[in-house]
Amino acid sequence: MPITLKDVALRAGVSRSAVSRTFTEGASVSPKTRAKVERAAADLGYAPSALASALSTGRTKLIGLVVSNFHNPFFLEVFDRFTRGLQERGLRPLLVNLSGETDPEASVRMLRQYSVDGVIVASSTLPPSFAGAFRAAGLPVVHSFGRWTDSPETHVVGIDNVDSGRMAARTLLDRGYRKIAFLGGPESATSTQDRMAGFRMALPVDTPLSTSFALTYSFGAGRLEMQRLLADGPPAEAYFCGDDVLSIGVLSALSDAGLSVPGDVGVIGLNDMEMAGWENINLTTIRQPIAEIIDASIELAVLSVEDPDRLPEARLFPCRVTERGTLRPLPRR
Repeated sequence: MPITLKDVALRAGVSRSAVSRTFTEGASVSPKTRAKVERAAADLGYAPSALASALSTGRTKLIGLVVSNFHNPFFLEVFDRFTRGLQERGLRPLLVNLSGETDPEASVRMLRQYSVDGVIVASSTLPPSFAGAFRAAGLPVVHSFGRWTDSPETHVVGIDNVDSGRMAARTLLDRGYRKIAFLGGPESATSTQDRMAGFRMALPVDTPLSTSFALTYSFGAGRLEMQRLLADGPPAEAYFCGDDVLSIGVLSALSDAGLSVPGDVGVIGLNDMEMAGWENINLTTIRQPIAEIIDASIELAVLSVEDPDRLPEARLFPCRVTERGTLRPLPRR
């Protein structure tokens, strides 16, 4: 039979309400009583019921973790960090897959069924309207890896995607590339739009630029788009791919076509996912500070649950180039 709160109370020689207060965060209980209850619970192997705690406090400690791209291994790293970070704070992540979802209201209804305390939208492809719908429904929400703005309507944590595009352009120009191309993810994604805009912005006006877009941020989509480009004619000298997993698909297509990297074609990605550093990939890329973004997102989620009227805040983190082996070296001066 499962050990109950009553069993712990009998073992400790205290009332059931004293046991309940001991396991209720913020409740008043004397140090002596707490010690007796905790000792009795340990002896009996008792663990407090999360459901009972939710009923008594009105808090489920559930945080909806909303994601939309399970095709991208980068986000598996993100999910791992998010789930561990939430659990370390005594919270429980509820993973919600919104791949292909277009109706934010349906997502709101689903999360309300689980009585989540707050929501983290961990996606750069979902439009801001999703985070906005959660906020409008009275749910504390943070948009992680969202589109930066200096006047956010919801909490936003991420990078300046426009600046990361400029960084990619300067990196290619510094290495002498002149026939340059941008290969992005879905054209409708704000991350694609902003990275392309910054990339274009940093190129001299006389620099030819071709642009193309993969259907998803995935290896297969990047490979397929590069194969299509190669079938249409000679490749550019270098490609800025709007995501590491697209870059890895591009590298695969270039290898199959008998082209060497960086000898024939240069490639730079964005994210610095774990795979980018594998010896057989060795991708030069722009690093997002993933750990810092996730820690800040969780912190804002916790603060928003505690204070639902907290004003929306945007937290921006700088990127940097991670040098590896898919671009020609800087020329000697």
